Amino acid sequence: MTDTATIPGTTDALDLILSENSRVADALGAASASSLDDAAGLLAAAPRIFVLGAGRSGLALKMTAMRLMHLGRTVHVVGEVTTPAIASNDVLLVASGSGTTGAIVRAAETAHGVGASIVALTTAPDSPLGRVAAVTVVIPAAAKQDHAGQMSAQYSGGLFEQAVLLVGDALFHTLWHRSGATAAELWPRHANLE
Repeated sequence: MTDTATIPGTTDALDLILSENSRVADALGAASASSLDDAAGLLAAAPRIFVLGAGRSGLALKMTAMRLMHLGRTVHVVGEVTTPAIASNDVLLVASGSGTTGAIVRAAETAHGVGASIVALTTAPDSPLGRVAAVTVVIPAAAKQDHAGQMSAQYSGGLFEQAVLLVGDALFHTLWHRSGATAAELWPRHANLE
């Protein structure tokens, strides 16, 4: 039985989550600034961008795909029925904490084989995914199966998944400001079939 006196309150949990994400952002700024800039450069130059992630990481990348579409980029979510074949010069933006998720690694290998570039968000730069990527953004968070709580007190890959969302928004923000477009210019691309 759990002692209810030791259960953190919701605001305590929120403070913990924000603190962990702040730590990850600081580490990314210190260690991965060049890889983040390289990722933004590849995305900016790509004729088409494809995104792929599994589970919550995939949901976070779908949010990034939406923002890239708002920017006027041609972007596809892998697995959707309207997603075409990836080709040379396209970019595949993928997320896998372990870098070993089978479907994601196979997709990255296929993309690499046709001449597309891979931008990988992972905790494991020496993983199969990290090795095939043109740019690897190393997110210093716990992998999904790391239950020791050393990298994060959150459940499973929660911190990694949150960081994927934040990195995706940072990439979008950078590309938006590079584009010179105003918020008013992006707004007409928002969904109107609601």
